[in-house]
Amino acid sequence: MNDFASLAFFHDLLDSVKEPVLFADTDHVVRYLNKAAVEFYPNGNNLLGCDLLECHNENSRKQLRDILQQMAEGLEEILISDNEKRRLYMRAVRNGAGELIGYFERFEPPRGS
Repeated sequence: MNDFASLAFFHDLLDSVKEPVLFADTDHVVRYLNKAAVEFYPNGNNLLGCDLLECHNENSRKQLRDILQQMAEGLEEILISDNEKRRLYMRAVRNGAGELIGYFERFEPPRGS
């Protein structure tokens, strides 16, 4: 029987998601990518431990910082990109005490798909 509280279980669970999932901590350091994210992002295998801000232009870096601040103030999720290919959301991740510990990017197909 599987240990459903194990780290391996949660990796397996997130790897079953077909859309990319990337988790970054409150310093914007990439701490986790599921299989789809490793395949989606250029150099996906090398992103763990990297500063996510370094992968973006100045406008995007400002947007990420601003959204993280809003999440620290209570925001749970925000749509940050919506185009013909996909919608991209940032979602707050909080610990058991409700403190922000990071965020993840999640994708959805475009509307009407």
